Amino acid sequence: MDLKEKFNDKLTLFEADLMIEGSFDKSIEGAELVIHTASPFFVAGIKDAKKQLIEPALQGTKNVLESCNRISSVKRVVLTSSVAAIHGDNIDSLNVPNQTFTEEHWNTTSNLTHQPYAYSKTLAEKEAWEIQKKQSRWDLVVINPSFVMGPSLSKRLDGTSVEFMKNMLKGIFRTGVPDTKMGFVDVRDVAKAHILAGFTPNAKGRHITSAEVLPMLGFAKLIKENFGNKYAVPTGVLPNPLVYLIGPFFGLSWGYTNKNIGQPLNLNNEYSKTDLSLTYRPLKETIIDHVNQMESSGLL
Repeated sequence: MDLKEKFNDKLTLFEADLMIEGSFDKSIEGAELVIHTASPFFVAGIKDAKKQLIEPALQGTKNVLESCNRISSVKRVVLTSSVAAIHGDNIDSLNVPNQTFTEEHWNTTSNLTHQPYAYSKTLAEKEAWEIQKKQSRWDLVVINPSFVMGPSLSKRLDGTSVEFMKNMLKGIFRTGVPDTKMGFVDVRDVAKAHILAGFTPNAKGRHITSAEVLPMLGFAKLIKENFGNKYAVPTGVLPNPLVYLIGPFFGLSWGYTNKNIGQPLNLNNEYSKTDLSLTYRPLKETIIDHVNQMESSGLL
């Protein structure tokens, strides 16, 4: 999609590089609100976590916020973080009150070799808060989404969320899915959360942005309920030994399997509702719209 052509009167594109200091100065000049969303997201095929995940997330955040420090017009920054900066593995919930994560919690268990994506998001958000505290001109509001699903504006297939849905629909998981729970949220609600965070004067702090927590099998059942036998979605849970065996082929390390399979997960999203007045679409609507978009885009 040529976004410039479609939104010519509303959109100006600038060339910038997360790894190059000062490359965002021109795009930020004159702006009061900056929304920093860019960070690599993938869990499989990682050969060099430091280079592929940590450096872009951490250095990119530093470069964008240092540009905000140089541009005197900036009054607020909205940062896209992740629930991955709240917790690393589902088993971590056993160590928090009511086995429920809130904005008060930080991921303390991920590292360069275990859950490096979550580690990158944690480092980047912590760095953002440190930079913000050293000045008083602009404030920082953070959005912490769970797994983002929903209709895409493009036909690309290389996004993790799109790949997850494609695998669900194309029978990759037909033999079963791991017994693990995930938080899900609609991409349109995440977009709205960023706008509300930017334009709600008294908004502050971190915001868990997640509509529902479901087992992977529960997600598959919602597809089945709405699309019948059209797609070869999984109908059962894989035995744990089999997950250990085949999980690495799908980016699930033994460490991940050990700390997430069969473990509880609860995410408290109340603060996003009260501080931002955010409302969430039902996951059923997200799934239907996502599948319909993939069908109409010829991705299935």
